[in-house]
Amino acid sequence: MSTIDERRERASTGVALHDEEAWRDGFARPRVFLQPIAAPSALGLAGFSVATLMVALIQAGWLGHWSDMGVVGLFAMTFGGIAQFAAGMWCYRARDVVATLAHGMWGSFWLAFGLVQIFILVGKIPAPVPGEANYALGLWFFGLAYMTGIAAFASMAESIGIAAVLSTLAVGSGLSAAGWFISGIGSGWLGAGGVLFVISAGLAGYMVLSMCLTAVTKRTILPTGHFNRDRNIPGRQPLETVELPWAEPGIKQGQ
Repeated sequence: MSTIDERRERASTGVALHDEEAWRDGFARPRVFLQPIAAPSALGLAGFSVATLMVALIQAGWLGHWSDMGVVGLFAMTFGGIAQFAAGMWCYRARDVVATLAHGMWGSFWLAFGLVQIFILVGKIPAPVPGEANYALGLWFFGLAYMTGIAAFASMAESIGIAAVLSTLAVGSGLSAAGWFISGIGSGWLGAGGVLFVISAGLAGYMVLSMCLTAVTKRTILPTGHFNRDRNIPGRQPLETVELPWAEPGIKQGQ
């Protein structure tokens, strides 16, 4: 077969003309793209990390004041709420149950948190009073604590990194619930919960960085504590890309 005929045949199969690796013994080796094409949790953890860190710094008493929650809550609602909730639904498509639960739950929380801040700003809901218990917010964090704890326990079967993010988040939620139940703003329990939230946000940021580096380099740069040994060795290529450039992508399980 002439060179021109070979190029035409390759073009008809959809294989890139310059991709000599796609050919072996004269036959094309198809590359198949699977959905999700990118890890949804990278976006979900990013939104969670930023929103949690902003609020946690105020809650822990390290930066800003409670009066800043109104402005902070609007950004938390969009990045931590809308973006993270969307990531959770993409995790659902990836058949990742733990990520769907975690991002869907916390995305919903940040959406509700932002709405509450809007209602406070327009005077429809009274702002929390320092030194007074707030049972409504206490119930919010009580629910988040035990459901995040469930997700943390389940994630231990797959990744120590994700388990660390969710475990510190669950404990921080429990401490925050206790703080709102006891005396609200100014409570030591609430401050301790803010510290755990800061730690959780930092761990989430590390996971985002690791996911991004893996996606860009196609190799493990920062280990995430995944129980697949090859995914924790720096420089090792943890996953083999499967792609089909001329057809609709299929669906894979996990991220």
